[in-house]
Amino acid sequence: MADKPQSGEILGIPYNFERPSIGRLLSSYWQPGKGMLVEKPFGVGYTLNLANWHSWVVLLVAGAMLFLERRGQTGAVADEDDTDPVEVIVDDD
Repeated sequence: MADKPQSGEILGIPYNFERPSIGRLLSSYWQPGKGMLVEKPFGVGYTLNLANWHSWVVLLVAGAMLFLERRGQTGAVADEDDTDPVEVIVDDD
């Protein structure tokens, strides 16, 4: 039985299941001169290239969205704790 390839592409999406080394992990996330997305050092797909400034913008926007979402959840929980009765008026015309 033939050995399956450890790395390659399926439908244009890269995969790599070779055992990762520290050097390969570090060098895959920092590739000056490459685009915003680079192949993942292990697994399927792409990851952010931290040598590209566009990646830092994406991380800042994602972090801000996560912060605002979590900040909004704490306010929503406080509103749910109100146990005051609510009056509902149904108008039958």
